[in-house]
Amino acid sequence: MPIIAFPDPRRTTPEGIVAVGGDLHPDSLRLAYRQGIFPWPIEGLPLCWFCPPQRAILEHARLHLPRSFRRFRRQTKLGITVDRAFERVIRACADTPRLNKETGEPEGTWITPEVLDGYLALHRAGEAHSVEAWDGERLVGGVYGVSIGGTFSAESMFHTETGASRLALVSLVEHLAARGLEWVDVQVMSPHVRLLGARLEPRNAFLERLKQTQARRLSLFDP
Repeated sequence: MPIIAFPDPRRTTPEGIVAVGGDLHPDSLRLAYRQGIFPWPIEGLPLCWFCPPQRAILEHARLHLPRSFRRFRRQTKLGITVDRAFERVIRACADTPRLNKETGEPEGTWITPEVLDGYLALHRAGEAHSVEAWDGERLVGGVYGVSIGGTFSAESMFHTETGASRLALVSLVEHLAARGLEWVDVQVMSPHVRLLGARLEPRNAFLERLKQTQARRLSLFDP
């Protein structure tokens, strides 16, 4: 059964956990994202739902493209598409090895079979989207996320060729800006998004930004 209510996302554990339990039914995910909450499965624990004290956002106006990336973009033959291969992108993200940021040791993916099912259902409903990078007919990078209420939360990305995931993410930001959305929720800071100009915003400021953006009722992707 879908979750019917979440606690106030401003009242969490110090780590930002809003709630524990429930499932990844599409209705649960819709309710969560509208409130600035996202799931983050942790091995050995019931499903955890987060709204961190500091939220990472990437704004189009602050997008930083290093000189090396601008040169790569001018020269690359990689092609970019939107929603051509959502399932392949999320499965590639699940299969990409992840390293613990503190120890450098490999750790398991958070994209469990339940996560796959939930986000594939959202995609079929037109509320989860991907941007892909292609070398001919070979998928070499991509990013996927959730678009609910005229906002966008980027979830994960992968690459098999250098620069492909960054190209997909920048293309996503530019696509959204062209539709009127000038910022992307990237949830937690990472070196990859920091290099592109992402910054941390206090939770209350983020939730107010989210509310104001939802009121605009933007249409971010073609039906």
